[in-house]
Amino acid sequence: LMERDIFSQAKTIATLDRLSGGRVMIGTGVGWNQEEYENVSPHPFNKRYAVLRETVEATRALWTQEEAGYQGQYIKFDPVWAQPKPLQQGGPKIFLGAMGPLGRKHAASWADGWYPVDVAMGDVAATVAAFGEEVREAGRNPDDIEINIQIMDLGNLDKLKEYRDMGIQRATIGVSMDSWDKPETVMPMIDNYAKIIPELKP
Repeated sequence: LMERDIFSQAKTIATLDRLSGGRVMIGTGVGWNQEEYENVSPHPFNKRYAVLRETVEATRALWTQEEAGYQGQYIKFDPVWAQPKPLQQGGPKIFLGAMGPLGRKHAASWADGWYPVDVAMGDVAATVAAFGEEVREAGRNPDDIEINIQIMDLGNLDKLKEYRDMGIQRATIGVSMDSWDKPETVMPMIDNYAKIIPELKP
């Protein structure tokens, strides 16, 4: 979200939300590549979590206010008219993809959802429980912050059931890079997951 013009991006996402019938979800993060970041952003690399938080707050203002202005430390603009507004009340949910303690703390304090990758979480149950505590410490209700976990252990129904029972609401299936351009691998995988989705309903 930090790599594009905020007004154009807010309008593009709002338009897509309307065209999709209010089904858009946004995944974002701060990135790790300093060269990439500094090539498009005037803001300091070591403050990118704060920049992202302000970018999200300002985008939400554009989505929800008739005359939206924002005055943060890094993102600033005078009141403007921004149309269209998203179909979803308040705008699409914004998930923060972050694994480390700082990123998780930010997800707990201002994001609509948290988007971790299971293979990098260690003890998934303990990490999910810790995240819930961080959400409470931020004065928020853990039930209001959706967890969308990315899994790489493909086709493991038992693991998906474990994640569901931990309170994880959604899973995204990761595909290794060597399969990205191989529909003969990916399409059967999608078909297999389609068969097990009914078994995952609570």
